[in-house]
Amino acid sequence: SPRSPAGMLPLVAGFLLAVAAGARGSASGAQESPPGSRFVCTSLPLEATSAGCPLPPVPMQGGALPPEEELKATVLQLRETVLQQKETIGSQREAIRELTGKLSRCESTDGKSATGTWRSELGKGKDTMGDLPRDPAQVIDQLSRTMQTLKDRLESLEHQLRANVSYAALPNDLREMLQRRLGDLERQLLSKVAELEDEKSLLHNETSAHRQKTETALNALLERVSELEKGNSAFKSPDEFKVSLPLRTNYLYGKIKKTLPELYAFTVCLWLRSSASPGIGTPFSYAVPGQANEIVLIEWGNNPIELLINDKVAQLPLFISDGKWHHVCITWTTRDGMWEAFQDGEKLGTGENLAPWHPIKPGGVLILGQEQDTVGGRFDATQAFVGEMSQFNIWDRVLKTEDIMNIANCSTNMPGNIIPWVDNNVDVFGGATKWPVETCEERLLDL
Repeated sequence: SPRSPAGMLPLVAGFLLAVAAGARGSASGAQESPPGSRFVCTSLPLEATSAGCPLPPVPMQGGALPPEEELKATVLQLRETVLQQKETIGSQREAIRELTGKLSRCESTDGKSATGTWRSELGKGKDTMGDLPRDPAQVIDQLSRTMQTLKDRLESLEHQLRANVSYAALPNDLREMLQRRLGDLERQLLSKVAELEDEKSLLHNETSAHRQKTETALNALLERVSELEKGNSAFKSPDEFKVSLPLRTNYLYGKIKKTLPELYAFTVCLWLRSSASPGIGTPFSYAVPGQANEIVLIEWGNNPIELLINDKVAQLPLFISDGKWHHVCITWTTRDGMWEAFQDGEKLGTGENLAPWHPIKPGGVLILGQEQDTVGGRFDATQAFVGEMSQFNIWDRVLKTEDIMNIANCSTNMPGNIIPWVDNNVDVFGGATKWPVETCEERLLDL
């Protein structure tokens, strides 16, 4: 077997020193070596070469080759040996690197336990791999014991695994039942996912249709607002129109552009037609900051129709939910809170003490068809008016009974001096519409 690197170095050093000494002797004119002599390589310990001890020239024995040829052959052989030793050193380095890597992986995988096991088995508790016994028979014996130990542990693990599997094994029928159950659950899950996808698609389509309808309604409203802003009336006469509120919602309503001044008395008259049940809702409401029920006419649920002034209530003996046109007038004065109720030109009721000495506050919002919980908003669909209305007028005084009768029987046209019924003073929202109204005589025939 090739020598180890440590054993080879003294030989190489000694040979080089011998060659150097011979070369120096030739150069200085010393006597040449006799024929037949040859070089002898002697290994020296490292201590001698490191101390710089000179090597005496060794006489060469005679040979067949001249000294130069023999020296050249020796150099070639030495070079070949050096190359072999380099290859051996390289292979040994690769082996050492591989073993070091494996040992590092063993130590990183199992920590102290892994290294401790190998060291206790191979190194008898020592801490370095260099402490392995050098006797091959002893190494083989220790490896055999280690393999036997590992084999015993493996057999023990296999025995435990077989025992666990025997206890944990499931009968075939139970396994099949579980597989069928899992298949059923998977099919149910896929079916539910498909249903959810269908519902999502349907909801998206409905949302798109609703959005399109809303946009169409808004565009129509914008066009109508533009017409109103231009002051053009689509009717033959500015007051010959009606407002239609066909649904009980919280977004259909009309709004009077003008507001009220401070009032100490008023008369409100209007034509209306409704067959809503129960109750026609709120034909009109007037709200001011701090008081949403400043003036309200409402028929809500099964209650009789009521007039609210400053949130005070008076029940009116009116019956107007029969689906026919009716003319309604209400008068009020702050003096003693006196009020009167007229239906179709006839006074049906009167009373007093309705918010006496309370002046109607100015600057509020007048809404047709909805009851306001805040100024201009917060409508309640259950209190919405359903039907049609026209000729909504307000005066700042109590009209005489004969004036009210003449308005109701179409013998006079008397617009309100505070709020007149004209097209460009009424806006509609949320789908409420304006239509040409029947003539006063046609409304009378409907009574």
